[in-house]
Amino acid sequence: MAGPGIAVRGPRSLLRQIREAMAGGGPAQAKLDMVVRTIAVSMVAEVCSIYLRRASGDLELFATEGLSRDAVHVTRMKPGEGLVGETMRLGRPLNLSDAASHPSFSYRPETGEDPYHAFLAVPLLRGGRAIGVLVVQNRTERVYEDEEVEDLQIIAMVLAEMVSSSELLGADELKDVELAPHKPERLKGARFAEGLAYGVAVLHEQPVAPEQLLSDDALAEEARLKWAIEALQTQIDEMLDGQHGLVGASYEVLDTYRLFAHDRGWNRGLQEAVRSGLTAEAAVERVRSEHRARLGQARDPYLRERLHDLEDLNDRLLRHLSGDVHAVRQLPEDAILIARNLGPADLLEYDRTKLKGILLEEGSAASHAGIVARALDIPCVGRLAGLRDRVSEGDPVVVDAETAEAWLRPRPDVVKALKARMEVRAQRKAEFARLRDTPAFTRDGSKITLLMNAGLAVDLDILGETGAEGIGLFRTEFQFMVAEEMPRLEAQTALYEKVLEAANGMPVTFRTLDLGGDKLLPYMELEREDNPALGWRAVRMGLDRPALLRLQIRALIKAAAGRELRIMFPLVANVDEFRAARAFVDQEVAWALKRGRPAPARLDVGAMVEAPSLLWHLDALLPMTDFVSVGTNDLMQYLFAADRGNPRVSDRYDPLSPAALRALKTIQQACEDTGTPVSVCGEMAGRPLEAFALVALGFDRLSMPPAGIGPVKQMVLSCDREAARRNVEALLKGSGGSLRGEIETLARKLYVAV
Repeated sequence: MAGPGIAVRGPRSLLRQIREAMAGGGPAQAKLDMVVRTIAVSMVAEVCSIYLRRASGDLELFATEGLSRDAVHVTRMKPGEGLVGETMRLGRPLNLSDAASHPSFSYRPETGEDPYHAFLAVPLLRGGRAIGVLVVQNRTERVYEDEEVEDLQIIAMVLAEMVSSSELLGADELKDVELAPHKPERLKGARFAEGLAYGVAVLHEQPVAPEQLLSDDALAEEARLKWAIEALQTQIDEMLDGQHGLVGASYEVLDTYRLFAHDRGWNRGLQEAVRSGLTAEAAVERVRSEHRARLGQARDPYLRERLHDLEDLNDRLLRHLSGDVHAVRQLPEDAILIARNLGPADLLEYDRTKLKGILLEEGSAASHAGIVARALDIPCVGRLAGLRDRVSEGDPVVVDAETAEAWLRPRPDVVKALKARMEVRAQRKAEFARLRDTPAFTRDGSKITLLMNAGLAVDLDILGETGAEGIGLFRTEFQFMVAEEMPRLEAQTALYEKVLEAANGMPVTFRTLDLGGDKLLPYMELEREDNPALGWRAVRMGLDRPALLRLQIRALIKAAAGRELRIMFPLVANVDEFRAARAFVDQEVAWALKRGRPAPARLDVGAMVEAPSLLWHLDALLPMTDFVSVGTNDLMQYLFAADRGNPRVSDRYDPLSPAALRALKTIQQACEDTGTPVSVCGEMAGRPLEAFALVALGFDRLSMPPAGIGPVKQMVLSCDREAARRNVEALLKGSGGSLRGEIETLARKLYVAV
């Protein structure tokens, strides 16, 4: 038999009574008193109280029915203090038959709660954050039934929305109530892309707030919810089938989405909330808040990851309900993008003229989101724990990618200091701009060729502004990653023609498709791999699917239209792979000539040295190639067996270590001995200190993100290469794990601008 409470009557009538009480005029306190009185009567409870969180963090008794009225606005508790504070800390209901026997019980004589034993408290959750606590109490010792707990949670959710929207309290009463994070906070993370930015927070997956909480027709709402869930399930199933979906989303994430989307518990929770009188949107928000409160405090990273999966799932369901599945986000000026993580193509969906900075909870500097951020010259800081729960849409935010910090709602003095530093950076950029047309010669006369990495249309627009002497790495896969379907021959040819025309006679090195690993295509079915970085990717995929690789080579030859052409194959692990790939180039040249089409005026075919296996077979590889390029990003992760996309291990090695520098010297020396042109096109080349080490090792062609060219050129102009060579070669004999400190000291000693 059901116990006394609203489980008998259902929460819908109570919610309407609360709405009616709020509709009338009168003081805010009178409205609150009416709310607690209405809940107490309906719950057959002798006490009902509302506590709200002040900006200080304390919980204050705002209204009560049953306790002493003299305690209102007098009784306060800190988070974790007393049963109310414990409910706030836990973020979930506390249901006790005898409150006084609980170890967290805190006796407050001014409340007069001595005679009450049964105690049920639920947090007022909004966006997963507890802004207060709703309590009912009875004299008899009993545990409230599940239906009563469920119904009180629904009431608490509605009250939280009413408080936040100023329906219960006016602006004056709310000015010291903490409805959202408001205090200045500083988070320490990891630098993904250099720079400084100040702007307003924009959430990458912005929740769709429910405009109406209570439904007029429960059956109609249940039908809407059922339709939206089925549409969501279909969408996710299609993602996994490789038909549609997010670019760069991993199979594991999508598989988890599918498990949650079909989970009976999740579906049942939503259905029960709708049947209780909530709209479908309000039901989603209620379930979301419960999950965030329950899992948000979990220390287990797996559980926190599941919370993020549920967050994304709830956001998607809300968009289905609102019909806003494919809406384009409009950015404010000076937008700072806030996200858990970003796929390689996600950044391309935003207006880059308004996007000033990026803050991420996860990721790594070597991830492709980081690479794209550097290519776009957008400051980015990642691995900021708890970021999304600590920032609200529209909050002022500072991105400090020099110190790898984020300032949320910064103090005026922090903003002032940041703007002064931004002015200094602007002056440095002006200095770099003045060096644009200055040839990059070292002080002792060595010419260093500085090239630009590219892959986006925006890169072509700024090629002339950077002072680069060509494009040392054009990532052709980005065109495939942002397309809804496989680009055809005409589309590929058009892009490559545009690149060659923008280069205006300067050399361009096209890297063939480097797909797989963390770069997946939504329209291409790939088998799940336990270790995709070591799996079916790059040139391996091209050799196994020759039609894909040959079509791209055909487009490159057609785009060259008799001009010079440079083609480079990624992740070549042995000479047979390069031999087979080069044979495709020869076949496509013959195919073009047979049809009367011009062959390139000069055709250079090279390989990327990324697999450590090549270090011991360079004598066989180099005579086959016209040039090679060292991809330090992958070379380092394979040398040190450390996944560059895994933040737990990506920072465990330093490219300025004896092992890494000796490997690079081996490549440089082999190329020098055979007369093979060699360049470095990894992230190392774009950082002045690392570039200083590369120049000292003998490399004279460096390809880097556009933002790196100015600082690296300034370094080159201040460098005595011979002195650097002698000192760095001596350091290579060291036994330490890293030479970064020693190389920094050397640069200062030689007055090199790093």
